[in-house]
Amino acid sequence: MNTKILSALAEPSRLRIVQLLRDGSLTVGEIADRLHIRQPQASKHLRVLYEAGIVEFFAETNRRIYKLRPEPFKELDSWLDQYRKLWEEQFENLERYLQELQKKKRSET
Repeated sequence: MNTKILSALAEPSRLRIVQLLRDGSLTVGEIADRLHIRQPQASKHLRVLYEAGIVEFFAETNRRIYKLRPEPFKELDSWLDQYRKLWEEQFENLERYLQELQKKKRSET
């Protein structure tokens, strides 16, 4: 797992930027306005997200328009999948245990 991705997403403003970009591409100014931060702050956060490979941009006249890249999220999902399987197994074990307890309780009554 690329720790740059996790590190970039760990900062609340950057996570909010990613959440905004889920709905589509935005300019730096639009991101700054929606997050109620100054444009230089938004640019700084976007640079970190860009360096982590989370976003990409294209230039249109004198504006940069940012959008999410799917690859880091696929990587994150793949990494989480191994834990998801572990959790599912634990829940299945718990379910079997609870069913056994219910059967035992019914047989005692």
